[in-house]
Amino acid sequence: MLKQIEGSQAVALGVALCRPEVICAYPISPQTHIVESLGNLVRQGKINPCEFINVESEFAAMSTSIGASVAGARAYTATASQGLLFMVEAIYNAAGLGLPIVMTVANRAIGAPINIWNDHSDSLSQRDSGWIQLFVEDNQQAVDMHIQAFKIAEIMSLPVMVCMDGFVLTHAVDRVDIPEQQAVDAYLPPYTPRQVLDPSDPVTIGAMVGPEAFTEVRYLAHAKHISALSCIEKSAQRFKELFGRDSGGLLKTYRCEDATVRILAMGSSVGTIEDAVDELRAEGLKVGVVSLRCFRPFPMQAVREALEGAQTAIVFDRAIGAGSGGVVLLDVVNAMRGSSVCVKSVIGGLGGRAVTKKSIKDILRAAAEGTLPDTTFMDLDEDLVRRQLEREQASRRCGPLPESVMHDVATRETIQE
Repeated sequence: MLKQIEGSQAVALGVALCRPEVICAYPISPQTHIVESLGNLVRQGKINPCEFINVESEFAAMSTSIGASVAGARAYTATASQGLLFMVEAIYNAAGLGLPIVMTVANRAIGAPINIWNDHSDSLSQRDSGWIQLFVEDNQQAVDMHIQAFKIAEIMSLPVMVCMDGFVLTHAVDRVDIPEQQAVDAYLPPYTPRQVLDPSDPVTIGAMVGPEAFTEVRYLAHAKHISALSCIEKSAQRFKELFGRDSGGLLKTYRCEDATVRILAMGSSVGTIEDAVDELRAEGLKVGVVSLRCFRPFPMQAVREALEGAQTAIVFDRAIGAGSGGVVLLDVVNAMRGSSVCVKSVIGGLGGRAVTKKSIKDILRAAAEGTLPDTTFMDLDEDLVRRQLEREQASRRCGPLPESVMHDVATRETIQE
Protein backbone atom coordinates (compact mmCIF):
# COMPACT_ATOMS: atom_id res chain seq x y z
CA MET A 1 0.00 0.00 0.00
CA LEU A 2 1.40 3.38 -1.03
CA LYS A 3 1.57 5.96 1.74
CA GLN A 4 2.83 9.52 1.92
CA ILE A 5 4.56 9.17 5.26
CA GLU A 6 7.45 10.26 7.45
CA GLY A 7 10.46 7.94 7.30
CA SER A 8 10.34 7.10 11.01
CA GLN A 9 6.68 6.18 10.83
CA ALA A 10 7.28 4.07 7.73
CA VAL A 11 10.03 2.18 9.55
CA ALA A 12 7.67 1.61 12.50
CA LEU A 13 5.09 0.10 10.14
CA GLY A 14 7.77 -2.07 8.55
CA VAL A 15 8.96 -3.32 11.94
CA ALA A 16 5.36 -3.98 13.00
CA LEU A 17 4.88 -6.21 9.94
CA CYS A 18 7.72 -8.39 11.26
CA ARG A 19 5.64 -9.21 14.37
CA PRO A 20 8.17 -8.28 17.09
CA GLU A 21 7.31 -9.77 20.46
CA VAL A 22 9.34 -7.35 22.59
CA ILE A 23 10.12 -3.71 21.77
CA CYS A 24 12.51 -1.90 24.11
CA ALA A 25 12.18 1.86 23.88
CA TYR A 26 14.15 4.85 25.07
CA PRO A 27 13.90 8.19 23.24
CA ILE A 28 16.77 9.99 21.57
CA SER A 29 16.70 12.26 18.52
CA PRO A 30 16.47 11.53 15.67
CA GLN A 31 14.99 8.06 16.22
CA THR A 32 12.31 8.95 18.79
CA HIS A 33 9.45 9.01 16.28
CA ILE A 34 10.14 5.34 15.48
CA VAL A 35 9.55 4.02 19.00
CA GLU A 36 6.73 6.52 19.56
CA SER A 37 4.94 5.16 16.51
CA LEU A 38 5.56 1.57 17.57
CA GLY A 39 4.22 2.38 21.04
CA ASN A 40 1.01 3.68 19.48
CA LEU A 41 0.67 0.56 17.33
CA VAL A 42 1.07 -1.68 20.37
CA ARG A 43 -1.42 0.41 22.36
CA GLN A 44 -3.95 0.10 19.54
CA GLY A 45 -3.53 -3.68 19.48
CA LYS A 46 -2.04 -3.65 15.97
CA ILE A 47 1.07 -5.58 17.11
CA ASN A 48 -0.18 -8.47 19.19
CA PRO A 49 1.23 -10.23 21.09
CA CYS A 50 3.93 -7.68 21.84
CA GLU A 51 5.44 -6.29 25.03
CA PHE A 52 6.39 -2.61 24.69
CA ILE A 53 8.87 -1.80 27.45
CA ASN A 54 9.76 1.78 28.37
CA VAL A 55 13.22 1.58 29.92
CA GLU A 56 15.33 4.09 31.82
CA SER A 57 18.30 4.32 29.42
CA GLU A 58 19.79 3.08 26.18
CA PHE A 59 21.92 0.60 28.11
CA ALA A 60 18.73 -0.77 29.62
CA ALA A 61 17.12 -0.92 26.17
CA MET A 62 19.86 -3.20 24.82
CA SER A 63 20.09 -5.21 28.06
CA THR A 64 16.34 -5.81 27.99
CA SER A 65 16.55 -6.78 24.33
CA ILE A 66 19.20 -9.34 25.26
CA GLY A 67 16.99 -10.76 28.00
CA ALA A 68 14.01 -10.95 25.64
CA SER A 69 16.05 -12.64 22.93
CA VAL A 70 17.54 -15.33 25.17
CA ALA A 71 14.00 -16.01 26.42
CA GLY A 72 13.02 -16.79 22.82
CA ALA A 73 11.29 -13.57 21.75
CA ARG A 74 11.74 -11.62 18.53
CA ALA A 75 13.30 -8.40 19.91
CA TYR A 76 13.70 -4.89 18.50
CA THR A 77 15.06 -1.54 19.64
CA ALA A 78 16.31 1.73 18.16
CA THR A 79 18.85 4.40 19.06
CA ALA A 80 21.29 7.02 17.77
CA SER A 81 24.59 8.73 18.55
CA GLN A 82 25.34 9.00 22.29
CA GLY A 83 22.60 6.48 22.95
CA LEU A 84 24.46 3.88 20.90
CA LEU A 85 27.62 4.64 22.86
CA PHE A 86 25.75 4.18 26.14
CA MET A 87 24.80 0.69 24.92
CA VAL A 88 28.32 -0.38 23.99
CA GLU A 89 28.96 -3.03 26.66
CA ALA A 90 25.64 -4.66 25.90
CA ILE A 91 26.17 -4.23 22.13
CA TYR A 92 29.21 -6.49 22.31
CA ASN A 93 27.38 -8.95 24.55
CA ALA A 94 24.47 -9.27 22.12
CA ALA A 95 26.83 -10.12 19.27
CA GLY A 96 29.04 -12.40 21.33
CA LEU A 97 26.01 -14.36 22.50
CA GLY A 98 24.71 -14.71 18.93
CA LEU A 99 21.34 -13.06 19.57
CA PRO A 100 19.25 -12.03 16.51
CA ILE A 101 18.21 -8.59 17.78
CA VAL A 102 17.32 -5.98 15.16
CA MET A 103 18.10 -2.33 15.92
CA THR A 104 17.56 0.84 13.94
CA VAL A 105 20.39 3.36 14.20
CA ALA A 106 19.25 6.81 13.09
CA ASN A 107 22.74 7.98 12.19
CA ARG A 108 23.83 11.10 14.05
CA ALA A 109 27.20 12.63 14.86
CA ILE A 110 28.94 11.75 18.12
CA GLY A 111 29.91 14.51 20.57
CA ALA A 112 31.85 16.26 21.82
CA PRO A 113 31.22 18.81 20.49
CA ILE A 114 27.46 18.31 20.84
CA ASN A 115 25.86 17.87 17.44
CA ILE A 116 22.42 16.42 16.68
CA TRP A 117 22.82 16.27 12.89
CA ASN A 118 23.66 13.45 10.56
CA ASP A 119 26.87 11.66 9.80
CA HIS A 120 27.96 8.03 10.20
CA SER A 121 30.30 8.29 13.17
CA ASP A 122 27.94 6.54 15.60
CA SER A 123 27.38 3.20 13.87
CA LEU A 124 30.88 3.11 12.38
CA SER A 125 32.29 3.40 15.91
CA GLN A 126 30.81 -0.08 16.45
CA ARG A 127 32.27 -1.63 13.33
CA ASP A 128 34.16 -4.28 15.33
CA SER A 129 31.31 -5.13 17.72
CA GLY A 130 30.12 -8.18 15.79
CA TRP A 131 26.86 -6.67 14.51
CA ILE A 132 25.84 -6.84 10.87
CA GLN A 133 25.48 -3.25 9.60
CA LEU A 134 23.20 -2.43 6.66
CA PHE A 135 22.91 1.11 5.24
CA VAL A 136 19.88 2.47 3.36
CA GLU A 137 19.69 5.19 0.71
CA ASP A 138 16.03 6.19 1.07
CA ASN A 139 12.91 5.48 3.12
CA GLN A 140 11.64 2.73 0.84
CA GLN A 141 14.87 0.87 1.40
CA ALA A 142 14.57 1.57 5.12
CA VAL A 143 11.26 -0.29 5.28
CA ASP A 144 12.40 -3.11 3.03
CA MET A 145 15.75 -3.67 4.73
CA HIS A 146 14.21 -3.87 8.20
CA ILE A 147 12.11 -6.77 6.97
CA GLN A 148 15.21 -8.38 5.49
CA ALA A 149 17.17 -7.64 8.68
CA PHE A 150 14.90 -9.85 10.80
CA LYS A 151 15.29 -12.69 8.31
CA ILE A 152 19.08 -12.35 8.13
CA ALA A 153 19.42 -12.03 11.91
CA GLU A 154 17.39 -15.16 12.59
CA ILE A 155 19.00 -17.30 9.90
CA MET A 156 22.51 -16.36 11.07
CA SER A 157 21.72 -15.90 14.77
CA LEU A 158 23.48 -12.53 14.65
CA PRO A 159 22.26 -9.05 15.59
CA VAL A 160 21.64 -6.53 12.80
CA MET A 161 21.80 -2.73 12.73
CA VAL A 162 19.79 -1.03 10.02
CA CYS A 163 21.43 2.38 9.62
CA MET A 164 19.42 5.29 8.19
CA ASP A 165 20.51 8.90 8.02
CA GLY A 166 19.08 10.89 10.89
CA PHE A 167 16.67 13.73 10.00
CA VAL A 168 17.56 13.44 6.29
CA LEU A 169 15.54 10.20 6.18
CA THR A 170 13.91 9.78 9.59
CA HIS A 171 12.04 13.09 9.34
CA ALA A 172 11.55 13.28 5.57
CA VAL A 173 8.06 12.65 4.19
CA ASP A 174 8.19 10.31 1.19
CA ARG A 175 5.96 8.06 -0.83
CA VAL A 176 6.61 4.58 0.53
CA ASP A 177 5.10 1.24 -0.42
CA ILE A 178 4.20 -0.53 2.82
CA PRO A 179 3.96 -4.29 2.14
CA GLU A 180 0.91 -6.37 3.04
CA GLN A 181 1.07 -8.50 6.19
CA GLN A 182 0.41 -11.70 4.26
CA ALA A 183 3.37 -11.06 1.96
CA VAL A 184 5.72 -10.34 4.88
CA ASP A 185 4.54 -13.51 6.65
CA ALA A 186 5.40 -15.48 3.51
CA TYR A 187 8.89 -13.96 3.52
CA LEU A 188 9.60 -14.00 7.27
CA PRO A 189 8.51 -17.19 9.07
CA PRO A 190 7.77 -17.30 12.81
CA TYR A 191 10.92 -17.01 14.92
CA THR A 192 12.52 -20.28 15.96
CA PRO A 193 15.43 -19.55 18.35
CA ARG A 194 18.73 -21.33 17.87
CA GLN A 195 19.34 -20.99 21.61
CA VAL A 196 16.84 -20.26 24.36
CA LEU A 197 16.60 -20.32 28.15
CA ASP A 198 14.31 -23.24 28.99
CA PRO A 199 13.98 -24.59 32.57
CA SER A 200 13.24 -28.04 31.16
CA ASP A 201 16.49 -28.01 29.17
CA PRO A 202 18.91 -25.77 31.11
CA VAL A 203 21.97 -24.27 29.42
CA THR A 204 24.47 -21.53 30.24
CA ILE A 205 24.29 -18.58 27.86
CA GLY A 206 27.29 -16.34 28.41
CA ALA A 207 29.79 -18.77 29.89
CA MET A 208 33.31 -17.60 30.68
CA VAL A 209 35.89 -18.64 28.06
CA GLY A 210 39.58 -18.76 28.89
CA PRO A 211 42.73 -18.53 26.73
CA GLU A 212 42.43 -22.19 25.77
CA ALA A 213 39.34 -21.48 23.63
CA PHE A 214 38.94 -17.69 23.22
CA THR A 215 40.78 -17.53 19.89
CA GLU A 216 38.60 -20.30 18.49
CA VAL A 217 35.41 -18.59 19.63
CA ARG A 218 36.52 -15.35 17.98
CA TYR A 219 37.51 -17.21 14.80
CA LEU A 220 34.09 -18.86 14.61
CA ALA A 221 32.40 -15.48 15.08
CA HIS A 222 34.48 -14.08 12.21
CA ALA A 223 33.69 -17.10 10.03
CA LYS A 224 29.97 -16.67 10.75
CA HIS A 225 30.14 -13.06 9.57
CA ILE A 226 31.85 -14.11 6.36
CA SER A 227 29.13 -16.71 5.75
CA ALA A 228 26.51 -14.00 6.37
CA LEU A 229 27.55 -12.36 3.07
CA SER A 230 25.78 -15.04 1.05
CA CYS A 231 22.79 -14.96 3.42
CA ILE A 232 22.42 -11.20 2.87
CA GLU A 233 22.51 -11.68 -0.90
CA LYS A 234 20.02 -14.57 -0.85
CA SER A 235 17.66 -12.69 1.47
CA ALA A 236 17.71 -9.70 -0.89
CA GLN A 237 17.09 -11.91 -3.91
CA ARG A 238 14.13 -13.62 -2.23
CA PHE A 239 12.75 -10.21 -1.24
CA LYS A 240 13.03 -9.03 -4.84
CA GLU A 241 11.16 -12.13 -6.05
CA LEU A 242 8.27 -11.52 -3.65
CA PHE A 243 8.07 -7.72 -3.61
CA GLY A 244 9.67 -6.67 -6.91
CA ARG A 245 12.21 -4.29 -5.34
CA ASP A 246 16.01 -4.46 -5.33
CA SER A 247 16.38 -3.06 -1.82
CA GLY A 248 19.13 -5.06 -0.19
CA GLY A 249 22.23 -7.06 -0.94
CA LEU A 250 25.85 -6.12 -0.49
CA LEU A 251 26.17 -3.20 -2.90
CA LYS A 252 24.72 -1.61 -6.01
CA THR A 253 26.56 -0.09 -8.96
CA TYR A 254 25.28 2.84 -11.02
CA ARG A 255 26.67 3.71 -14.45
CA CYS A 256 29.93 1.90 -13.71
CA GLU A 257 30.21 -0.18 -16.89
CA ASP A 258 32.82 2.05 -18.57
CA ALA A 259 33.52 4.44 -15.68
CA THR A 260 37.17 5.37 -15.26
CA VAL A 261 36.31 7.19 -12.01
CA ARG A 262 34.06 5.47 -9.48
CA ILE A 263 32.95 6.83 -6.13
CA LEU A 264 31.89 4.54 -3.29
CA ALA A 265 29.47 5.90 -0.68
CA MET A 266 26.81 4.85 1.84
CA GLY A 267 23.44 6.23 2.88
CA SER A 268 21.27 9.06 1.60
CA SER A 269 24.13 10.92 -0.08
CA VAL A 270 24.14 8.21 -2.77
CA GLY A 271 21.10 9.82 -4.41
CA THR A 272 22.85 13.19 -4.64
CA ILE A 273 25.97 11.53 -6.02
CA GLU A 274 23.95 9.67 -8.66
CA ASP A 275 22.41 12.99 -9.80
CA ALA A 276 25.89 14.51 -10.03
CA VAL A 277 27.09 11.52 -12.06
CA ASP A 278 24.19 11.92 -14.49
CA GLU A 279 25.10 15.56 -15.10
CA LEU A 280 28.79 14.79 -15.56
CA ARG A 281 27.95 11.93 -17.93
CA ALA A 282 26.05 14.48 -20.04
CA GLU A 283 29.32 16.44 -20.20
CA GLY A 284 31.17 13.35 -21.41
CA LEU A 285 32.92 12.29 -18.19
CA LYS A 286 33.01 8.55 -17.55
CA VAL A 287 32.03 8.42 -13.87
CA GLY A 288 29.99 5.97 -11.79
CA VAL A 289 28.77 5.21 -8.27
CA VAL A 290 29.09 2.21 -5.97
CA SER A 291 26.51 2.25 -3.19
CA LEU A 292 27.77 0.14 -0.29
CA ARG A 293 24.69 -1.33 1.41
CA CYS A 294 26.44 -3.82 3.69
CA PHE A 295 29.30 -2.39 5.75
CA ARG A 296 29.64 -5.32 8.16
CA PRO A 297 30.51 -7.94 7.21
CA PHE A 298 32.59 -6.03 4.71
CA PRO A 299 32.10 -7.52 1.22
CA MET A 300 35.74 -7.56 0.12
CA GLN A 301 35.26 -9.49 -3.12
CA ALA A 302 32.15 -7.60 -4.20
CA VAL A 303 33.83 -4.23 -3.60
CA ARG A 304 36.92 -5.29 -5.49
CA GLU A 305 34.85 -6.43 -8.47
CA ALA A 306 32.81 -3.20 -8.42
CA LEU A 307 35.90 -0.98 -8.47
CA GLU A 308 38.19 -3.10 -10.66
CA GLY A 309 38.62 -1.60 -14.10
CA ALA A 310 38.49 2.00 -12.94
CA GLN A 311 41.56 4.22 -13.01
CA THR A 312 40.54 6.01 -9.81
CA ALA A 313 38.26 4.93 -6.95
CA ILE A 314 37.06 7.56 -4.50
CA VAL A 315 35.87 6.49 -1.05
CA PHE A 316 33.41 9.04 0.32
CA ASP A 317 33.42 8.80 4.12
CA ARG A 318 30.94 10.52 6.42
CA ALA A 319 33.02 9.67 9.47
CA ILE A 320 36.66 10.12 10.38
CA GLY A 321 39.04 8.24 12.61
CA ALA A 322 41.16 10.94 14.22
CA GLY A 323 44.79 10.31 13.37
CA SER A 324 43.84 7.69 10.78
CA GLY A 325 41.40 9.12 8.24
CA GLY A 326 38.30 7.80 6.55
CA VAL A 327 36.78 4.76 8.24
CA VAL A 328 35.40 2.98 5.18
CA LEU A 329 38.59 3.84 3.29
CA LEU A 330 40.65 1.37 5.29
CA ASP A 331 38.42 -1.54 4.32
CA VAL A 332 38.39 -0.51 0.66
CA VAL A 333 42.18 -0.21 0.57
CA ASN A 334 42.36 -3.70 2.07
CA ALA A 335 39.96 -5.02 -0.56
CA MET A 336 41.99 -3.45 -3.38
CA ARG A 337 45.42 -4.78 -2.34
CA GLY A 338 47.47 -5.64 -5.43
CA SER A 339 45.10 -3.77 -7.75
CA SER A 340 46.19 -1.04 -10.15
CA VAL A 341 43.21 1.13 -9.14
CA CYS A 342 44.29 4.37 -7.45
CA VAL A 343 42.21 4.79 -4.26
CA LYS A 344 41.49 8.32 -3.02
CA SER A 345 39.83 9.44 0.22
CA VAL A 346 37.17 12.14 0.48
CA ILE A 347 35.75 13.01 3.90
CA GLY A 348 32.62 15.14 3.98
CA GLY A 349 29.12 15.62 5.28
CA LEU A 350 30.31 15.60 8.90
CA GLY A 351 27.94 16.83 11.58
CA GLY A 352 25.15 17.42 9.10
CA ARG A 353 27.03 19.57 6.60
CA ALA A 354 25.22 19.39 3.27
CA VAL A 355 26.56 17.05 0.60
CA THR A 356 25.88 19.09 -2.54
CA LYS A 357 25.94 18.16 -6.19
CA LYS A 358 28.37 21.00 -6.86
CA SER A 359 30.91 19.69 -4.35
CA ILE A 360 30.58 16.12 -5.58
CA LYS A 361 30.98 17.24 -9.20
CA ASP A 362 34.11 19.22 -8.29
CA ILE A 363 35.56 16.11 -6.62
CA LEU A 364 34.76 13.87 -9.59
CA ARG A 365 36.13 16.38 -12.10
CA ALA A 366 39.39 16.66 -10.14
CA ALA A 367 39.68 12.87 -10.07
CA ALA A 368 39.09 12.65 -13.82
CA GLU A 369 41.76 15.32 -14.40
CA GLY A 370 44.22 13.54 -12.10
CA THR A 371 44.44 16.49 -9.66
CA LEU A 372 42.51 15.06 -6.69
CA PRO A 373 44.79 14.74 -3.61
CA ASP A 374 45.07 11.42 -1.80
CA THR A 375 42.92 12.83 1.03
CA THR A 376 40.36 15.62 0.65
CA PHE A 377 38.19 17.23 3.31
CA MET A 378 35.26 18.32 1.20
CA ASP A 379 34.15 21.95 1.69
CA LEU A 380 36.69 22.49 4.47
CA ASP A 381 36.61 26.12 5.66
CA GLU A 382 40.33 26.79 5.63
CA ASP A 383 39.87 30.29 7.06
CA LEU A 384 38.34 28.89 10.27
CA VAL A 385 41.14 26.35 10.54
CA ARG A 386 43.81 29.02 10.02
CA ARG A 387 42.31 31.28 12.68
CA GLN A 388 42.29 28.54 15.29
CA LEU A 389 45.84 27.41 14.54
CA GLU A 390 47.08 30.99 14.81
CA ARG A 391 45.26 31.39 18.12
CA GLU A 392 46.87 28.23 19.50
CA GLN A 393 50.32 29.43 18.43
CA ALA A 394 49.78 32.84 20.02
CA SER A 395 48.59 31.61 23.42
CA ARG A 396 48.61 28.33 25.26
CA ARG A 397 45.42 29.30 27.07
CA CYS A 398 43.29 29.97 24.01
CA GLY A 399 40.03 28.44 25.22
CA PRO A 400 37.99 25.39 24.22
CA LEU A 401 38.33 24.50 20.54
CA PRO A 402 34.63 24.13 19.60
CA GLU A 403 33.60 27.37 21.31
CA SER A 404 36.47 29.29 19.72
CA VAL A 405 35.63 28.13 16.22
CA MET A 406 31.92 28.84 16.67
CA HIS A 407 32.80 32.32 17.94
CA ASP A 408 34.74 32.89 14.72
CA VAL A 409 31.72 31.77 12.69
CA ALA A 410 29.38 34.10 14.57
CA THR A 411 31.80 37.03 14.32
CA ARG A 412 32.26 36.54 10.59
CA GLU A 413 28.52 36.33 10.01
CA THR A 414 27.97 39.53 12.01
CA ILE A 415 30.58 41.38 9.94
CA GLN A 416 29.00 40.15 6.71
CA GLU A 417 25.60 41.42 7.81
